[in-house]
Amino acid sequence: MNNIAEQLSVAYQNIAENCAKHSRDPASIRLIAVSKTKPLDAVVSAYQAGQRQFGENYPQELAGKAEQLCALSALEWHFIGPLQSNKTRLVAQYASWVHSIDRLKIAERLSAQRPPSAKPLQILLQINISNEETKAGISADALPALADAVAKLPNLQFRGLMAIPAPGDSERAFAAMQQLSENLQQQHPSATELSMGMSDDWPLALQYGATMIRLGTAIFGARTYERNE
Repeated sequence: MNNIAEQLSVAYQNIAENCAKHSRDPASIRLIAVSKTKPLDAVVSAYQAGQRQFGENYPQELAGKAEQLCALSALEWHFIGPLQSNKTRLVAQYASWVHSIDRLKIAERLSAQRPPSAKPLQILLQINISNEETKAGISADALPALADAVAKLPNLQFRGLMAIPAPGDSERAFAAMQQLSENLQQQHPSATELSMGMSDDWPLALQYGATMIRLGTAIFGARTYERNE
């Protein structure tokens, strides 16, 4: 697993170099290490190399890893996948961030199921910025109403937006997301986070204001899809 530490080091160096090109502070960028389908020892290896923020797509995989790695007190889980209403309790219990909210019902369930002893769950709304029929997320037109509703819920803190552009649409989509984020902050000043950019397009996302980039393959290598939900 030593190569995970090396890949993390390279990733952070590349982030710093790209930030310098665009006059951005590297400390303002969160790297989310996407550990979905990866074994516990890969997460531990990354943690030992200094990584603290990890992304998971499947509620039961998130819960299992969180329970088994509970001794790593500084570890922070980001739920980044589609979320069904019957799986919200696991995410409400174990996640610190949810990037993929696209329905008020899901946000309401997370709010109701967040443990009283836990800090507010940090929430991002997912925008279907390329208008793909098969992809989750709301339209840009639906953003103001959902943002207003989510921001009023207890036990949650509305922090910004997330998007996954269609292949070949990254630059247009990232530019549109940057504008959406700037407009959103006029009504919701704390919604400053912009989660976009993955292993193949993150430098472009950084250019257009991303504050969170989600890297899986670049850190852990090729992904496997054998899993238990």
